[in-house]
Amino acid sequence: MPPGQYLTPDFPVLSAGPTPQTPLDQWSFSLDGGIDEARRWTWDEFVDLPAETFTVDIHCVTRWSKLDTVWTGVSVDTLLDGVETSSDYVTAWCDGGYTANVPLAGLTGGRAWVVYEYGGEPLEREHGGPARLLVPHLYFWKSAKWVRGLTLTAEDEPGFWERYGYSNDADPWREQRYWGD
Repeated sequence: MPPGQYLTPDFPVLSAGPTPQTPLDQWSFSLDGGIDEARRWTWDEFVDLPAETFTVDIHCVTRWSKLDTVWTGVSVDTLLDGVETSSDYVTAWCDGGYTANVPLAGLTGGRAWVVYEYGGEPLEREHGGPARLLVPHLYFWKSAKWVRGLTLTAEDEPGFWERYGYSNDADPWREQRYWGD
């Protein structure tokens, strides 16, 4: 358990705005930016990609942690399979204008997924459904809700919360909550 955190049996809901309501027949996911060829999947194509079901702990910057959460989704490694890039950073972009930035190395090697199930059920909209980025080794704001794509970039571009003073690194084990932590 990271320092400064407490366990919760609940799954608290925190959002910076209204919950987007994109119908699945209008939903798509894109991979673009500094890559050899952009990719795009409809909802049906996305859920047909090879998926994994896995168990991880999650940690929120507001100090709650939830252990042994079970998710199903597509690993970022699968999405990047065969992609050529010289980019070092990724910006996840979402319905509602939210963005989250993570170094590419922080999303690969089995460290991040785009998930669409939680606990064996479709991911509820209040928790980021139909799909959210899941980066469990970082504070939960980096696990962007309502994700619609990943843009690979050469330069790091601060995301929504980083522009408001949150840590760019977001390592819960080092308590990197805010700039300067």
